[in-house]
Amino acid sequence: MKALIQRVTQASVSMNGQVTGQIGHGLVILVGIANKDTLDDVTALVDKIGNLRIFNDSEGKMNLSLIDVEGQALVVSQFTLYADTCKGRRPSYNKAARPETAIPLYRSFIRTFQEKGITVETGQFGADMTVDIQNSGPVTLMLESDPTNRRNE
Repeated sequence: MKALIQRVTQASVSMNGQVTGQIGHGLVILVGIANKDTLDDVTALVDKIGNLRIFNDSEGKMNLSLIDVEGQALVVSQFTLYADTCKGRRPSYNKAARPETAIPLYRSFIRTFQEKGITVETGQFGADMTVDIQNSGPVTLMLESDPTNRRNE
């Protein structure tokens, strides 16, 4: 499982011109789910993201987590995080999980954040969406539940 996270002052996701989710201070989390991902990947990644110290303290140092600052999360499914662009000009998405696998894990990802007391807004899985982001910092990080990628080779 991969997550591209961006620290934001505000963000929203829209479909057909209608806002379906919006947050203030917090993180936009673009989440990609691989074929072999499990609930263990969900738990590991949510724990890492929720506790990652990337928010500024009173001295301007990145010492606080999403949980510490009581920030919000905008979670958007993003299968293209598993694009393989090594061959040719058309990306391959063979490593991305099919919807029957990905949707339950995506929902668990959201629910696990909510269980930690984090307010979560979302897009719609598999939909064509517009994401508006006001990146703060800018701070943008890529995280993986299995950073060695052993399972996804």
